[in-house]
Amino acid sequence: MAAAVAAFGLAVFAVGHAATQSATLLKVRTGGDGRETRLVVDLDGATSARVLADGSGDRRVSILLNGVETAQPQQGAGRGVVRAWTIEKAQGGALLRMELAGEATLKRRFLLPPADGITNYRYVIDVAAAPDAVMTSAPRQAAAPQIREKFLPASKPPLPLKKVVVIDAGHGGKDVGAQGAHGFEKDINLAAALALSDELSRSGRYKVVMTRTSDVYIPLESRVRIAQRAGADLFISLHSDSAPETNLQGASVYTLSDQASARATRFVSQDDWFMKASLSGDQGVRDILFDLTQRATRNRSAVFAQTLVSNLEGQAPLLRRSHRDAGFMVLLAPDVPAVLLEMGFINNPDDEARLRDPAARKRLVKAVASAIDTHFGEPMKVASR
Repeated sequence: MAAAVAAFGLAVFAVGHAATQSATLLKVRTGGDGRETRLVVDLDGATSARVLADGSGDRRVSILLNGVETAQPQQGAGRGVVRAWTIEKAQGGALLRMELAGEATLKRRFLLPPADGITNYRYVIDVAAAPDAVMTSAPRQAAAPQIREKFLPASKPPLPLKKVVVIDAGHGGKDVGAQGAHGFEKDINLAAALALSDELSRSGRYKVVMTRTSDVYIPLESRVRIAQRAGADLFISLHSDSAPETNLQGASVYTLSDQASARATRFVSQDDWFMKASLSGDQGVRDILFDLTQRATRNRSAVFAQTLVSNLEGQAPLLRRSHRDAGFMVLLAPDVPAVLLEMGFINNPDDEARLRDPAARKRLVKAVASAIDTHFGEPMKVASR
């Protein structure tokens, strides 16, 4: 009885604070199995929530977390009863959506205040499978029986998980980059990166991650780590070129060269971050996995580079050989498709004027965003070069 009273008191405390405070989303966690799955939303303050859709009929759960702020959309592949989840900014708070892996119901929802050494609030959602239901996706379980047709979603496509695009503004802080007549490369790169981030974010199709949003120095290998930790589907590094001659003009796109493959292997081996992801302890198997992954990644990078060059035509001058190969550090991740875009030559007067012009910058980032839309909207192709 004492425990029940204490629990009730905590619930009343939480609800009372939820009505008056705003909160920031910290992270989302999942646990459980194919019979009952728990999703926990960590917050730095209290919240109340409202169920907009309970999943009956279409297996889509929508819950509005009142007053919750999120800087950028988050997503996850889920586990057990929850096939996938997304959470993003909405009118009045943050909208949490879950796609269920089969017939299931919302079993309970409650808010836990900080306690027992935990400093943040936790909004907890338990989802339970219906009796005899077969889950169409249960990543943490043993192999499930063959899926029966009646349990497959009929009317709606899977909950779309947003593609993760990492935008890298080249140079920054003490690393000023090349110099033009009117300033440094680092500032031009950052302005273009912020404009591209705004363009992609407005579309609502992507989760955008920036390696830097201000004039700070980020080591090159840290930029690669940011992309890898974000699970990037695409990494694009923005730069402004320079040359001994001032008459060179135009943009170019770089992908990883064949000669840089060995360098990528050495880079990965520094702390074994890629190899730790392998499910096998056999070095030969891991070497094969690395090689296959790198080949696939380089092909995806080359395909996007070709699409990007096509979209830039007519929007910005291009070098005669606009798709080039190099061994730049930011292109070395074996599992993240990556390109480096040289937007123009900062020491060419015409290019520098174009790179500093907001209208020309807008045309450029729209062309890049269009290339990204095309790349993710088409079936995978094999690069022609």
